[in-house]
Amino acid sequence: MSDDLIVTRTADGVVQITLNRPDRLNALGVGMVDELIAAVEQAADAKLLVLRGAGRAFSAGADLKERRTMTEAACWAHNRAINAAVNAVEALPIPTIAAINGLALGGGCELALGFDIRIATETAMIGLTEARIGAIPGGGGTQRLPRVVGVTHALELMFTAEPITARRAFEIGLVNQLHPAEAFDAALDRTIALIAARAPKATELLKRTVRDGFATSLAEGLEIERLALNAVFGSADYAEGLAAFAEKRAPRFQPRRSN
Repeated sequence: MSDDLIVTRTADGVVQITLNRPDRLNALGVGMVDELIAAVEQAADAKLLVLRGAGRAFSAGADLKERRTMTEAACWAHNRAINAAVNAVEALPIPTIAAINGLALGGGCELALGFDIRIATETAMIGLTEARIGAIPGGGGTQRLPRVVGVTHALELMFTAEPITARRAFEIGLVNQLHPAEAFDAALDRTIALIAARAPKATELLKRTVRDGFATSLAEGLEIERLALNAVFGSADYAEGLAAFAEKRAPRFQPRRSN
């Protein structure tokens, strides 16, 4: 692996990937995207995945300087790779957090949309800016953004191609949490610690049940939830949770195992 990515794994199973091209605002070059896909797939057995950027950006999107020298076929392949990276994040069975520490534009915003939770600094700027250069979002943005913020907000963001402040992103539901830059890391760590302390099987079931149910009718979703409970009531984690509650102590859940 090159220096474009920094990957760490804590003793309690939290994986953090840092996009590490600060001089290019962590633009998604061909090499970086390939490494990102591999790193995401290797995190499938973790408790939690966190992605952030080095320097003052989360990611400014596709590396347009690279794109200028690419053939049409190479541009298409690069776009498919960015899609694959976002899809790989979305497909993970574990909770995922995009730590938006700065600019998240174009493909960088689309990448963040693949995560379950988005936490931003107050100084971050976020947007799908592709229309500025005569393009449209091609990393899933036209489909994921409306599902997060609604059609009208999404179209406004894409039509104007202007980044919005993190405050505005928070107001329309594009980010879950908003923190001053000086408090960002501490707030992120608190959220990571809370999620990592939960039963891994429960968080996996929650993610699958919510995602699968959201794509169906309410009646079908309620049935998905009912079936998911079959994996809960007889589980060692549920027994441990009940015991810990009765004994007024922190539960000791089983470590997550990859499927």
